[in-house]
Formats: sequence, C-alpha cells, structure tokens
Amino acid sequence: AQATAGTVLAETLDAFADAAARTRLQAPLLPPRRGRRPARVELAERTVAALTGPDARVEVGTAQDAAEAQSLAAALGAWLTSARLPVGPVRTCFRLVEPAETEAPEGPEEDGDRASPGWRVEFALQSAEDPSLMLSADDVWAGEGVGWLGSDTYPDEELLAGLGAAARLFPALEEALAEAAPAEVALDTAGALRFLRDEGPLLAGAGFGVLLPDWARKARLGLKLTTRSTSAATSPSARQSAFGLTDLVEFRYDLAVGDQVLSAAELAELAALKVPLVRVRGQWVELDDRQVKAALKFLERKRSGTMTAGEAILIGVHGAGDDVPLTAVDADGWLGDLLSGQAERRLAPLPTPDGFHGELRPYQERGLAWLAFLGDLGLGAVLADDMGLGKTIQLLALVAASARPHGPTLLVCPMSLVGNWQREAARFTPDLRVHVHHGAERLAGDDLAATLAGADLVITTYGIAARDRAGLSQVGWARVVCDEAQAIKNHATGQARAVRALPAASRVALTGTPVENQLSELWSIMEFANPGLLGPAKAFREQYAVPVERFGDEEAAQRLRRVTQPFLLRRLKTDKSIISDLPDKQEIKVWCNLTQEQASLYQATVTDMLSRIDEASDDITRRGLVLATMTKLKQVCNHPAHLLGDGSRLPGRSGKLARLEEICEEIAADGDRALCFTQYAEFGRMLQPHLAARIGCQVLYLHGGTSKKQRDELVARFQEADEPMLFLLSLKAGGTGLNLTAANHVIHVDRWWNPAVEDQATDRAFRIGQRRDVQVRKFVCVGTLEERIDAMIEEKKALAEQIVGTGENWLAGLSTAQLREVVALSADAVPE
Repeated sequence: AQATAGTVLAETLDAFADAAARTRLQAPLLPPRRGRRPARVELAERTVAALTGPDARVEVGTAQDAAEAQSLAAALGAWLTSARLPVGPVRTCFRLVEPAETEAPEGPEEDGDRASPGWRVEFALQSAEDPSLMLSADDVWAGEGVGWLGSDTYPDEELLAGLGAAARLFPALEEALAEAAPAEVALDTAGALRFLRDEGPLLAGAGFGVLLPDWARKARLGLKLTTRSTSAATSPSARQSAFGLTDLVEFRYDLAVGDQVLSAAELAELAALKVPLVRVRGQWVELDDRQVKAALKFLERKRSGTMTAGEAILIGVHGAGDDVPLTAVDADGWLGDLLSGQAERRLAPLPTPDGFHGELRPYQERGLAWLAFLGDLGLGAVLADDMGLGKTIQLLALVAASARPHGPTLLVCPMSLVGNWQREAARFTPDLRVHVHHGAERLAGDDLAATLAGADLVITTYGIAARDRAGLSQVGWARVVCDEAQAIKNHATGQARAVRALPAASRVALTGTPVENQLSELWSIMEFANPGLLGPAKAFREQYAVPVERFGDEEAAQRLRRVTQPFLLRRLKTDKSIISDLPDKQEIKVWCNLTQEQASLYQATVTDMLSRIDEASDDITRRGLVLATMTKLKQVCNHPAHLLGDGSRLPGRSGKLARLEEICEEIAADGDRALCFTQYAEFGRMLQPHLAARIGCQVLYLHGGTSKKQRDELVARFQEADEPMLFLLSLKAGGTGLNLTAANHVIHVDRWWNPAVEDQATDRAFRIGQRRDVQVRKFVCVGTLEERIDAMIEEKKALAEQIVGTGENWLAGLSTAQLREVVALSADAVPE
C-alpha cells in the first residue's frame, strides 16, 4: 500500500509539473513549416511538437517509428548522463577574471566592436563543502593534489570530467578542451558579458562553482536621489508640528555608479559607448544601452525640484521607476534618519516618561524614540524584538508619553494575554485610564462610545475586534496596536481584515516572529502597519516571495530588507549591545485563563470545600480539608486530566498548557534549552510525551523516583547537548543540588508559593557558570487562588518567608471568610 501511494503521488506531481510547463510555454518549440507538408514527419520532430501541444502522446506505429524511438531514447540518455555531475567532495569551478587596468583603458574604445583584451575564465577544483578551498588547474596539471579532500579519483580526471559536463552550458570550453592541459578560456567583451548574464548562472544552477568579481554584484548603474529639507525642522527631536509627511524637500537626481555621481561629460561618454562592459572611475560596470537611454530621458524630464517628504519616502523605498533602478539616497534631517533604516540608533533616546513607573533600559529608550518618531509621522511600526526584550514595556511607555494629547490607544491581543496587559498596565502605568472590552457583558452603542472616548488604553481581543468592528470604528484612535501580530499573518481572515479596517492615526505591530513560515506573513503584518507600502499581495509574491523562497534570490532579499528596514525594528538577545543592557535574571509573570471545563471543575471543588469546612468537627480535620482542596484547585488550574487522573487527552482543555506549549515552541525555535518545574510528579509524567510530540525536541524528565545513575545521565545529557531541549523536573527532586547552566530559561508551571523554594529551583540555571541571561517565567491562572496568592506574596515580599512558611501550609490558618475570598472564581478567569 505504501509503494502504491508513493507511485500515485509521483505520477500526480509529474502530471502537475507537465501541465504547468505547457501552460507557461505558449509558443511551439519548432517554427511552423513553410511550403508543402511532407508525407511523414520524423519522430524527433513529433516529440518536440508534443512538448508544448495539448496532447503529450507520440504514436509509435511503424517499425521505422520504433527504430527512431530507440535512437532518440539513446541520445537523450547520453545527454542526461553528461548533464549529471559526479557526486563527491570536489567540483569544477569557473572564475571570471577582468582585464588588468593597463589592458582596458577607461572610456569608449576607438572601435566599439573591437574586443577588449584580457577577459578570461580560469578553471579550478573547489571543495563542495568549503568553497574557500580551491586547487587551480595549473596545480592540477602539475601533479599536485592527488587525493585532495579525500577524492577517490585523481584531480586531473575530476577536472576533465567537470569540464566535459560543463561544455554543453559553456560552449567556449570546446576550444579549451582541445588542449592537453586546459587551464583557462579567453573571452572578448561580449563573451564576458554573456558569461555574466547567461552562462555563469546556468553553470551555478547546474552545481558547478562560479566566482565573479565583486563589482558584478555591487557596481550598478542607477539613479541617486539627494534631498534637502526646506525648513528648519531637520531634527527628529523637534516638536511634532515641526516635521511631517507634507513637508517640502528639495530634490535632485543624478546618474551614479553605486554612490559615485557621474558628471555631464561622463554621461555623454557613456551614452556614446557601444560596448556592454566599461571601466568607470576604476571599476567595471555592466551597461545596458536601453537603461542608459531611459536614465538620460528620466533626467531630462525630472532632474530637480521640490516634492513632499511622503513622496520622497515612497521613492526611497520603491525606487523611481521600473526602467531605472534607484541605487543611492542621500537625505538630511528626520527623512535621512528614516530612509537610512538606522533611525533607532540615530535618534536621541527618549527618557522614561513621567507617567511610567519603572526605568527603561537604554535599548528600550531607543525603541521608544523610534516608535514615537514613526507615530508622529503617521507611519506604522513593527516592533519585532526578540522574546523577553520588553515589547510590552516599550508600548506602555509610548502610551504614557502621549496618551492625553492624542486620544486613546486600542490594543488587540489574543485572549490569553488580556489579563497580562491589564496587570502590566496597572503596574507600570497606573495613571492610565484602561478599559477592557471583552466578555458577554461588554458595552455597546452609546455607552461603548462614551467609555472608549474617555479611555487612554482600550484592550480587546482579535475575536471581539472582528465582531464589534462597527462599534470600534466609531472612535478616532491615536493608534491601533496588534500584539502577537502573527495572529494576522493570514491577510484573508476575518480578524485580519477587521483590524486593518479600524481607523487610526498610526499603527503598531508587536511580534517576536514577523516571519514564521513564509514571506506572505510579513506582507500581511506590514499591510496592517502601513497599508499599501509593499504593494498588492500578488505583486509582492512575484517580486519577493517567489524569488526568495523558491530560488534563494539574495538580490530580492536585499531589496525586501531595504523596503522594510525603516519600519521594522528587530533586536536579538544575541546582539552584544542588547545583552549588555539586559538584567542577569529577568522574572516574567505568565497570565493564563481557564477553559470552561476547568472553571466548572474549579467551582465544584470550591463549593464542596466550603460546605465541608463549615461542618468540620475539629481544627485538624479543617486544616486537612483546606490543604487537600488547595491541591485539587492547583491541579484544576494545571489541567482537568491532572485532577481527574483518568488518562484522558490533553490538547485543548487547559489554558495553562496552551501557554506552556507556545512558550516552549518559541524557546525551541530559538535553539535554547529550558527547565520546567512542576510541584507534581504525576503532572510531569503527563507532560513529557505530550510536549515531546508537540514542540519537536527532546524532553527529559527527572522526578523523585529517578535513580542517582539515571539522574547523573540526564544532567550530563542536558548539559552537553548542542540542540534545543526541555528538562521537566519535579520541584522536590530537581529544586536543589543540580547544576543545569545549559538552560537560559526557567519555567515554574505551577507555584510552590514559597519564594525561597522557587528561587532555589531557579538557581539550578542561574548560578556560577551561567554565561547567558536567564529568563524566569512564573505561571499564574487569572481569577483564581493562584492570582490572589501571588498578589499577597508581591505585596509583602519583604516578609515573604515568614508569611508563607513552607508550601501552602500557611493557608490552613485563614478564616472561612478569608478562604472564600482567596479561592473564589472571578468572571475574568474564563475567556468569552
């Protein structure tokens, strides 16, 4: 059955590829016959016609047809064999060498058709794994390099085989192969251009090594745009009213090679040249006569004048036209900062705003300045800082710095992060008027409009943004922010269309993964931040996505970076300038919601506990009931299957597990390793196979039943691995006595409620020998006893050890009224 399925798949793919090729090949491969059609058309000609015709079949009905078919098959087989390169540690390499300066005078030649001397392509053998290792043809024929790089054959045989296979793609080799020891082939200027444009790419595509001079990639004839501000507002530190997209700037276009502007005399000289390659100011340039004429015509029409800054931005991003590439931009003031793509480093950092309770680190101050800079221009921003660098803090600082004058900010995020944003806003920006718009009882109509108009920050979910699009569109938002913006990576979804439709003076996308699987995701996020900047989705696919993803086109990738760089800020933890700004240990609260199933089990457990506590006959019984119930409630917060112990499925039933999966996937994608502590050994046993299957990396598990030998083996495997890995540990077994400095992430999936115990566990990674910053995440379920106990610990942190004692034993001493308050289930525990 497996072989049959494979055969069917192969035949299906063959049929699809054949249909696609026929669709693209509109014209027949052979010219139409003139005159009288012969009585019999040869089989080879019928085969060629069938390649582009509607019917791929070629009838072989006669003995003569059969003989021709056999001969054609043999010829095609021989051609295919010659086209296949031998697989081994070395390959044949071709290097284009330009004429020496004395051989190629600058400027036009006396006879435009005369070949420039000195062009040649040198032959060599090259390591297939390390292209920097090469053996020249001269050394090969001198008998050097026998057994070079472990090759099974002699270098001269390797080289001749490669040259013979390459001859069908590089016809000039035929003459060189007639020599006893071919080492190079001489070319005229036309031949050098042909090698640059056609033969070199064909050879590289066939697996040969091809080396071109640096100027072949860098020295391009194009336009240089120079702009100068006409106002005094040349600094981004000026007030908002001092600069904007409608500012007029003076501009001038010049023809240039790279960033070197050409004079009028040089322009005239270039226009008169009849050779395709010419040396200009010491470097060779490939000339396209059509492009030169188009550039001169462009300059005659639009040499200098004034334009708006907005027009200059579009030209700087997309170029001046299809026929004339824009190769350089020289702008001053804020426009130069933006088009440089280095605005974050060139802008003066913004100090921590007055309304922000905390201290921004230097890189966060630079990020704040960048966000404010683009926002003041009415341009969108994609803040794509790596996980843990504080995107939330930078956004809250931005809102705090500009809340009152500019109107409310709408923040759209996944349901699981609503509580996190609400609490972080209360912590860092308590003066902001925050409204959470979600849930069955959310406001509508005039009440909604009045509340939104009076808020500084409105938090909602992607689902609600789509459902309440009409109501949310009635507000003139200062900015619309999409957190975890990969949620809108598919531009065709309802929620992506809804957030794009919301009116806003500026837009911000927050994401640690601007591209997860394909470039269309980046287009969708940029389309939200700056609509139309990257053009229509179809054009983006043709210009960038297909060339980069399918063909690895580095030039297209560079163009895309140039287009997006002014509007996308991406900083990584591995950047030394960022690492120096990070704390040694960063603690993060991860706020989780319950599912409906979890909430039902939680409420039933609370109701049962309170009724039984009221009936308890003595204090010992009461304390036992309280502690048993605390355990059950923590198990419910972990997962229903943890409480029930029935071995039922795990996916889709726990908000905490969903967040754990997301975070572990991000850690694994970054190539990092993490420790994950749970108080319950049975929960660890449930998590190990599930997470191993979900995140696709090795998941180790250490618990109280692990022998010392196994324990030592697990630790050694984790410490010595060079791949992403997750180490699950029960808190009692793994909380002390281990050195696990290979991890730079620590996750406390359920809490011990004793800071000293949690810190001891964290210190398995955060200790002497740790060379990286450690991120510590503590999971808390919103609206449950976990949130309230966490708040009690935070409020009395100085006395935490005395208050909490060990574990949750201190809870048993609370009165029934206090217990009821601690364990009560809040309405915000479950998303709508």
